[in-house]
Amino acid sequence: MRFGVIGSGSWATALAKILTDNRHPIRWWIRNEMVIRHLTSRHHNPQYLSSIYFDTSLLSPSGDVSEVIAGSDCLVIAVPSAYIASALESVDRTALRGKKVLSAVKGILPDENLLLNEWLDREFGSLAADYFTVMGPCHAEEVAAEKLSYLTFSGNDEEATREIAAFFATEYLNTAVNRDVYGVQFAAVLKNIYALGAGIAHGLEYGDNFLSVLIANCADEMAGFLRKLGIHHIEVGVHSAQEGLSHRKNANYAASVYLGDLLVTCYSLYSRNRTFGNMIGKGYSVRAAKLELNMIAEGYNASKCIYLKNKEIGAEMPIAEMIYRILWENVNVRVGMKHIEAYLV
Repeated sequence: MRFGVIGSGSWATALAKILTDNRHPIRWWIRNEMVIRHLTSRHHNPQYLSSIYFDTSLLSPSGDVSEVIAGSDCLVIAVPSAYIASALESVDRTALRGKKVLSAVKGILPDENLLLNEWLDREFGSLAADYFTVMGPCHAEEVAAEKLSYLTFSGNDEEATREIAAFFATEYLNTAVNRDVYGVQFAAVLKNIYALGAGIAHGLEYGDNFLSVLIANCADEMAGFLRKLGIHHIEVGVHSAQEGLSHRKNANYAASVYLGDLLVTCYSLYSRNRTFGNMIGKGYSVRAAKLELNMIAEGYNASKCIYLKNKEIGAEMPIAEMIYRILWENVNVRVGMKHIEAYLV
């Protein structure tokens, strides 16, 4: 299978490392020509995860996204959700026919309020059977350091999902599969919002005791939202039959891609959403925090998207709603956190 990677940020760079560590050649769309020249001559991305050095004989970097798509069987899309439409605006609307798409996007397209698969279906007529996701508690920085991590691949076709996942399995990365394409995407969106809340609490100098209660309640709120979406395998402690070969338990809500990703994003110092929230808690304006972070915190736009989405779904989401109001409606951060305190159990 010929892979093309769309994007050159930290997560795209980490995924490129995984594939090339397994000796799979990749086509790689990189918008910035300077980065392409540096990668070709110096063998590493100068802007993100610069400690990763690539065997450039396995790389075909290009600034032409259509060229990368045409030469690939499976496209790994790892562009921040806010920039997907602009990244693919020049692509012919028939270009994705017969291509598999592996989404590494942990956000909702903010102007459209759509998940990537929904947007691709509308714009390119992409088939659900050709759409897969890669999610999980897997910070790019730890992939760069080859610290053991876990990724979950989701798709409607389980056999095809396992085939794709096998290309990413390494000594430092374990893979799992499920069929919950919508659930894993919404869980990835929500955990970024809750990580903002955890960061806000830290910036306001709440302690570990409070943070643990906050995150436990966030987990419960997330489960309620997923249940309203019709996701049925999220009961903790209950599993269906084990897999025949590995005897690994089938995933429920306590699995890495749901609860695990929430925990690491709320606690880890690598989490840009937690860092962004920490700045807000310390008194930064949203604009100042964006400038200081100099990277996309997906939870910022996601907080508005989920607020709007939940008007359709009607889940009880006082924590996520207050995070939205702090970021978008200028609710005082201390007042907002006091409101959240009152909901926690």
